[in-house]
Amino acid sequence: MIILLTGGSASGKSGWAEGLAAALHRRSGGALLYLATMAAEDGESRRRVARHRAQRAGRGFLTVERPAGLRELTLPPGATVLLEDLGNLAANELYRPGGGGAGAVLDGLERLCRRAANLVVVGNEVFADGEDWDRGMADYLRLLATAHAACAARADAAGTVACGIPLWYKRPEGPEFDALREEADPG
Repeated sequence: MIILLTGGSASGKSGWAEGLAAALHRRSGGALLYLATMAAEDGESRRRVARHRAQRAGRGFLTVERPAGLRELTLPPGATVLLEDLGNLAANELYRPGGGGAGAVLDGLERLCRRAANLVVVGNEVFADGEDWDRGMADYLRLLATAHAACAARADAAGTVACGIPLWYKRPEGPEFDALREEADPG
């Protein structure tokens, strides 16, 4: 199953994504991987990394620090993967030295969609925060929107989280997804 969750900063999307990945893993087995894309280079980013590690402690995740280079990543067979998050990945591939650009983001995401037994992708709602972007920011937003659209097209379920409540735009019908959602509820 492929699930895309977007939301603003501190919306609760990470808690939901972690719960969904853990629930999918319990059903399918295999490795449970957390692909961390944030390059923790300052105090605020290190605090966010620590908060996310504490939030998922004891859930069985193997954390793989992967700020870029998803297309080179080898996954164990049957893995459930949580990719946290597309915004950091896009910024790293576009702007960090040695980044692979837009193609690396889209190719890496497609590779994950094909190889993971289950994939939960966390995206970002950053599209309403301005109107007069410079070229670099416009390129970033275009790439992030393209990555969201590509993931949503492949996804079995896609939604956004606001105030800790998911709103599903796309989801499988039937009791199985409802049960998965109940099991994953972080609240």
